[in-house]
Amino acid sequence: MTPEIREEQSVSGQMIIEARGLRKNYGSKVAVNNIDVDIPAGRIVGLVGPNGAGKTTALKALLGLADFSGDLKVLGYHPLNERDALMQEVAFIADVATLPRWARVSQLLRLMEAVHPRFSLKQCRKYLSQTKIKPQDKVKSLSKGMVVQLHLALVMAIDARLLVLDEPTLGLDIIFRKQFYQHLLEEYFDGDRTIIITTHQIEEVEHILSDLIFIRDGNIVLNSSMDDIQQRYVELMVTPENLEAARAYKPLHERHVFGRHVLLFQDQNREELRELGELHTPSVADLFVATMSNGNEQQVNSAFGEAA
Repeated sequence: MTPEIREEQSVSGQMIIEARGLRKNYGSKVAVNNIDVDIPAGRIVGLVGPNGAGKTTALKALLGLADFSGDLKVLGYHPLNERDALMQEVAFIADVATLPRWARVSQLLRLMEAVHPRFSLKQCRKYLSQTKIKPQDKVKSLSKGMVVQLHLALVMAIDARLLVLDEPTLGLDIIFRKQFYQHLLEEYFDGDRTIIITTHQIEEVEHILSDLIFIRDGNIVLNSSMDDIQQRYVELMVTPENLEAARAYKPLHERHVFGRHVLLFQDQNREELRELGELHTPSVADLFVATMSNGNEQQVNSAFGEAA
């Protein structure tokens, strides 16, 4: 399913998240700096930033887990004042989420069915049937990857209007990561639900995203649909003899690959650039590095090189 199809399926037009001047300080440190964001229904949004950029703080504000200044509505609710009502329609999994080690899988399923009105036992069992996890297994007997699989199954079995995934596949092997995102797109996402994903494996999810947000030092430095990104940004691979001519078009970023230079441009004439070399669509990772290049280089590298 492509982002274009998803957009056509979302017919409600409802704004799921509305933030104006969202700000959060920890003492003298500004974690989120006057953010303005609108996210409509039926979008899959990637929230990407270096460690310490403000991603987790922003998510906590959206979920009513941290106080803030500014105006914020999530599904029409004020996250702090109406958190109980909000969490009836939101599902969330964090990278540091834990499950009670003493519990059996069957006990957790019964507990979820009892406490959450939107939890589907049938759907959860369906997800678990695609793993090696058994109902009689205790959490403490499961591997780290299996615990993550169990937690994802529990969360995705909730019929939520907003699903927030903070590093959802951390600790999983590449096979299950690909299976998870396939299930997320084909079985969970229906065109009206909204999903927010933060991940360090952005190259694994960029094909399912409809929108992309980059955050650095508490500020949003890019907020765009994937369609708009593909139209506005282009990479040019040039040989040394055409390098200076290409630089005259004022690239956003330049890197060196196998003896050739790759330059990233925004809103430039593609036909003119094509005369100088090969044009390519930049990956989200390359766009991220280019966008963050004015920031701390070590933070930029960590965003894709290690987990937060």
